[in-house]
Amino acid sequence: MRKLIADEWMSLDGVVQGPSYAGEDTQGGFSRGGWHIAYFDPVSQGRVIENVASAGGFLFGRITYQIFAAHWPNAAPEEQALAEPLNTKPKYVVSSTLVEPLTWQHTTVLKGDAVEAVRALKEEDGGDLHLIGSSQLARVLADYDLVDDYRLMIDPVVVGKGKRLFGDHAPLRHFRLEDCTPTTTGAILATFRRERSARDDKDAG
Repeated sequence: MRKLIADEWMSLDGVVQGPSYAGEDTQGGFSRGGWHIAYFDPVSQGRVIENVASAGGFLFGRITYQIFAAHWPNAAPEEQALAEPLNTKPKYVVSSTLVEPLTWQHTTVLKGDAVEAVRALKEEDGGDLHLIGSSQLARVLADYDLVDDYRLMIDPVVVGKGKRLFGDHAPLRHFRLEDCTPTTTGAILATFRRERSARDDKDAG
């Protein structure tokens, strides 16, 4: 059984919406996109490349998938350290509107119940799956205790509004800090591993 690892860029107040540029994700009237880019440095860039290169496959929600599919197949030569694994490894997208075949190669649309489809993927042989961005899907999978690791870049900024990694009524879950690395911009790269124990909510989904 392989793990599901969530790779997320997150503000100090837990916002994960629109980190890279203005207009990236304006759902809910969000107008503060691009808050992350000032904190990206060679240390964090190296970690992103490491995460992507080590993945056995990638999992996306529809919005993040469409952003990636529009960029990475035509990435510049200097972006190939990321583009090559993203373009060539298996990709799975949870969507009720996208229809196969999709233009980004090696992509499968997960049909039916998303939770059961992801659970089935985890039970397959192969390298670990990495969920990139996709905050709405990340919250659902967390509620069903399907996320094994969180690899977070936590920026020293309060965004104040926007989609957050965990919902207001998330189940009680416990994690162990596996790694913590400061960047040159004051952000923190942290890996948290799920610790399943009797302390968790008994009535969680």
